[in-house]
Amino acid sequence: MLVERMRGFGTTIFAEMSALALETGAINLGQGFPDTDGPATMLDRAADGLHHGLNQYPPGPGMPALREAISRHQASYYGLSYDPASEILVTVGATEAISASILALCEPGDEVLVFEPYYDSYAACITLAGATRAPVALRPATAGERFGFDPDELRRAVSPRTRVMLLNSPHNPTGTVLTRDELETIAEICLDHDLTVITDEVYEHLTYDGTEHIPIATLPGMRERTVVISSAGKSFSVTGWKIGWVCAPQPLVRAVNTVKQFLTYTHNPAMQEAVAYALGNEMAWVDQLRTTLQAARDRIAAGLETVGVAVTRPQGTYFIQADVRPLGLTDGDRFARALPHQAGVVGIPTAVFCDSPGVGTPFVRFAFCKRAEVLDEAVRRLTDYASRG
Repeated sequence: MLVERMRGFGTTIFAEMSALALETGAINLGQGFPDTDGPATMLDRAADGLHHGLNQYPPGPGMPALREAISRHQASYYGLSYDPASEILVTVGATEAISASILALCEPGDEVLVFEPYYDSYAACITLAGATRAPVALRPATAGERFGFDPDELRRAVSPRTRVMLLNSPHNPTGTVLTRDELETIAEICLDHDLTVITDEVYEHLTYDGTEHIPIATLPGMRERTVVISSAGKSFSVTGWKIGWVCAPQPLVRAVNTVKQFLTYTHNPAMQEAVAYALGNEMAWVDQLRTTLQAARDRIAAGLETVGVAVTRPQGTYFIQADVRPLGLTDGDRFARALPHQAGVVGIPTAVFCDSPGVGTPFVRFAFCKRAEVLDEAVRRLTDYASRG
């Protein structure tokens, strides 16, 4: 029998909506994974490693070449210096990094501050640790605007039991990229209350319209209390590879690795070597991916706007939010479940990513990390649906 604390985590909304896509023949814009591969040279490097001896356990903290490449990346892009030998840990994707970090840093009964709507694994990771969520809402001021937070609401959410701030920027599922001013507010609160920050930055290179991603670890006083997490999956379109990493001061890395070593110990060395190569040689490919994704965002936004919903064009990530209130509706879940039957397109109701009643209720999330022809067909279906009234 499943332990009581995990009984609320059964069949995911992604499985439900994917099944509905199969049942109706709808285009599935629910799940956020690309339908094209990453750079060919990186793939070739992985294949070559498999054929030339990289098939046994690598070092537990990760292959030295990858840890060194991550160190150079952090210094080059953000001016952050991390010792590859003691301040960088390779994980099985960012999800394991987040899980291991929360398990390592939270006692039962501790609270974790998290912006909602949130990536769905956060809730499960916090529950596994015996901790509790303290959600703070991200909302648009009006339909179609950027999702932001109320600093006073964030301050009120802190209690004597608050231990960790779990921060995601660029943010899934709203597409918000936190500004320097917003990050400074968050940093001030964390410093005032001696909070550790765990940051999910997997979409760090997928920002649009010139929006800058700023790691909170670059702010004064924050490097020493921040566990920076990212991965290769989104940047290089290899979500199935599950190569993630942690960058943090040595005591925090040691704590996270104490847990991580008993979850998976380590991961595929050939793929680690390939990602090390890509971080040093394929960032121009990532730049082109960002351009392609921005065009894809605009393509699906135009299609959704024909339906009459209010669209928030994201500053980053794979996802776009549609607000159903301009249609005279209030329930995004009902709209999302009807759309596959009526228009042949699948999205995910945003309310499933929230704890607080009403925060995500009128919104539906759509993924645009798909081939142009897939998005064009989705737009055609949406336009046809709109023309039928």
